[in-house]
Formats: sequence, C-alpha cells, structure tokens
Amino acid sequence: MRLQHKRLYHCACFSLAFVWIFTGLTSVFFAPHIGFDILAEAQIYGTLAKLAVYGGGALDIGLGLWLLAQKKVKLCCMVQVLTIVVYSGLLSWIDGSFWLHPFGPVTKNLPIIVLILWVYHTDSHQP
Repeated sequence: MRLQHKRLYHCACFSLAFVWIFTGLTSVFFAPHIGFDILAEAQIYGTLAKLAVYGGGALDIGLGLWLLAQKKVKLCCMVQVLTIVVYSGLLSWIDGSFWLHPFGPVTKNLPIIVLILWVYHTDSHQP
C-alpha cells in the first residue's frame, strides 16, 4: 500500500473509531435520556430500555476500540455494517421521521457504510 493510501486508510479507521466511541460515550454518559425518549416512543421502558441504551453504548465503544486495535479488521467492518443496519431498521420502525431529520441521524449512515466498505476492501492485515 502506498504511503499516501496507507495514511488515508488509517485516517478512515480513526474517524470511524471516533464516531463509534463518541456515540457510545454519549449514549452512556452524556445523554442517555435521548435513547430512553426514543425507546419510550415504542413503549420500551425499564430493564429492556436500559439494556438497549447501555448495551448499545457499550457495543459502540467496543466497535471503536476494536477498529483502533487493527485486529480482524474485515470482521470488524462486517459487524459495523450489521450494527448500523440493525440500528437504522429499529430507529425507522420506532419513528420513521428520523429519515427526514435535518441533522440526518439515519441518512448519515449511508456514507458511513461506504467508508466502512472502503476500509474493508483496503485492509491489508487479512487475506
């Protein structure tokens, strides 16, 4: 891999890891009430809501750390895409208007998936 291409690869991995880790920290520490409010729209409360918010936050942080570790990057990319598809599907089921939100909490997932796929195809750590 050329040096410039390698730098871009590492910037892509770092930026994706940042998004995952920051989103997870936000979900767990900075604004868990937003997740609880969204789940309440689907009548999801109590233990199940806590599991979804804190478990989802932990998953996000874990994905970011996994990507930073640069171990089994292709598998990490597949898990990231699956996670985004599941999150987007659940959010669409709970409140489809998030697709029309001006800050694009769901629509931003499309270019993020493309970046993840680029990392997957660019990764040289695995066959």
